[in-house]
Amino acid sequence: MLWRNPSRNHWRKVMKSRATRLFALSALVCTAGLIGCSSDTSSQDSGDDAALESVAELAFTKHVDVFGVPIIATNTTGDDKLMHAAGVLAQFLDNDEDGEPDNPLILQGLLDANGAIVMTKTGGETRGMPRGSRPRGQGLYDEETHPDGKEQGIFDGALEEILHLVTDHGWGGAYPEIFGRVPGTEITAAMDIARGGQFDGPPPEYPEGAWYTYDDETCDYDCMTSEYIYWTFTSLLGAQDYPGRLDQIGHEWRLNTPELLEEGDPAAFAILSRPEYNLPTVAPDGNYTGMELTIEPYRHE
Repeated sequence: MLWRNPSRNHWRKVMKSRATRLFALSALVCTAGLIGCSSDTSSQDSGDDAALESVAELAFTKHVDVFGVPIIATNTTGDDKLMHAAGVLAQFLDNDEDGEPDNPLILQGLLDANGAIVMTKTGGETRGMPRGSRPRGQGLYDEETHPDGKEQGIFDGALEEILHLVTDHGWGGAYPEIFGRVPGTEITAAMDIARGGQFDGPPPEYPEGAWYTYDDETCDYDCMTSEYIYWTFTSLLGAQDYPGRLDQIGHEWRLNTPELLEEGDPAAFAILSRPEYNLPTVAPDGNYTGMELTIEPYRHE
């Protein structure tokens, strides 16, 4: 079963809206009687009540099935964001949009791993939920899902998180010697060249000339491989090629266009371009036409 979300620097995401999330968390801890609580203002009391009410009302209520892989969402997740995510997943699996998965082996890898996407409104939304009430799966937030994001100069987080699910368990399950996230596979050999050496995690300082320099200290070898596949493949598809994007990501990844990838990382380019894997050649935009995707009720077992 899936739960790990290797795609993002966990603490960087958590700190995005630090004040709001810490307030909600402190309200929950206060109510549990674990810390002393100030009661000198009525506004704090009402804030505590609101935090508890939002947790009580939060529920996973809907999902979309994509070739047997579910995208499960809370009632606070917008239907438009849920449908966009479903379209992105469908296009990663059926890039020519003929209604059939492009590579059945990749789909089978996802199914064997019980792959799923779990959507919430924000990253901190489910922290107060009872243990076990959150379905297991790759996390994706409504607030980071941006249909038409590239046209607005905003990266669509659905591309990253859904691709992680597909590559970690679909590609890796179908072709473990190629896309496995352990030392000695073809993709990790390419990654170690890109980093300037084989490191279990980010080194204190990357060698001069490295073009993949991920710096999240919580990211181990498995995680760094997942990130490397994401950077190389989305660059190959042109998803990272728009004004200002290199300035945003250059500290971590420098080959953000197909041309730069082919010239600067020929090993990864060759692997990802092999026709026998039948990988996507067009970046998903969420507007999938291969079959009808519908939102259905969801009940957490």
